Amino acid sequence: MTERFTTIRLDQAPEITAPDGSAVRPLCVLPGAASFAQFELAPGQTAKAVSHATVEEIWFVVSGAGEMWRSQDGREEITTLEPGICLTIPLGTTFQFRAGVEGLRVVAATVPPWPVDSPNEARFEIGRW
Repeated sequence: MTERFTTIRLDQAPEITAPDGSAVRPLCVLPGAASFAQFELAPGQTAKAVSHATVEEIWFVVSGAGEMWRSQDGREEITTLEPGICLTIPLGTTFQFRAGVEGLRVVAATVPPWPVDSPNEARFEIGRW
């Protein structure tokens, strides 16, 4: 079976609130492979710390600024977020991010696709902030 082409305009994508509190606009999905979305935090907003049960992510900062804290297997790191930064969130990583005074906007690929029918995908964790 051949998959249909998908095209979505960002301004027509629904905005939902992610479990971590960020505003998310789910965009395209390649079934069984990956999904793509835009995440946004308002100026000064801090997301709740989470880890994922089944997905990994690659993030790319498109505007604003902030920080990302990641922790896994006794290693932790804080990364300054600014346009042009790309980072990974491997499976099992606890992470938390926050926006600077300009807010923060990133786009991200989720592999495999975000499981829309799984309320336990994002697990709340103890964060840095």
